[in-house]
Amino acid sequence: MKKRKFEDWEYSQINKEFGYKRYYEGFSLLEAWQQTDEPISESEKTALEKLAKWLFHNAEVWNEDELKFFFISPLINLVDFQHDRYKAFTQRKFAAVIGEWQVNGIVDFVVSTGEQHPEQPFFFLHEYKQERKRDNDPLGQLLIEMLVAQSQNETKLPLYGCYVVGRNYFFVVLNQMEYAVSPEFDASSNDIMSIFRMFRFVKHYIEEQVGV
Repeated sequence: MKKRKFEDWEYSQINKEFGYKRYYEGFSLLEAWQQTDEPISESEKTALEKLAKWLFHNAEVWNEDELKFFFISPLINLVDFQHDRYKAFTQRKFAAVIGEWQVNGIVDFVVSTGEQHPEQPFFFLHEYKQERKRDNDPLGQLLIEMLVAQSQNETKLPLYGCYVVGRNYFFVVLNQMEYAVSPEFDASSNDIMSIFRMFRFVKHYIEEQVGV
């Protein structure tokens, strides 16, 4: 049995080892996600504009913890992924055997059913390095986390994810053996409104699945 940690995977290796196919256009689930028109209240808009301005001035100097604490956490809290039927978990261990590989690692952020531990994951957020550091492949790491969840979920629903590099957000949809990645969204610009809408889309998708 071959072993590899999450951070050691690249997306091209995943395609080759497990037979997954990446779509660069025409992936309907991703298109629907990007085109969502979830409403934003005036108070939310004001909060988002403040966060975007703060990120614009600090994206190049914040370290990873500062990026999480000062920007990602307030943004996620504004979406509000906490409910008695699902919740957000951070820094949780995931592991699985996929084909000939034993893969494991720590998931930064996942929204899932479960009280003490993630049970059925729906959405992953990979909080990656600040802008001036990029040692690993963030897409590969996010994708292998989603594959582990896919292999363990009893209900084989599409999985949603997002990886972050400084101010840039990339959205990923995995369905069966196929996936697609969005263009980058700059959270220090007006793109933050689209990012928020896409997070809220996921929230409502989860609520539909768990019967809220």
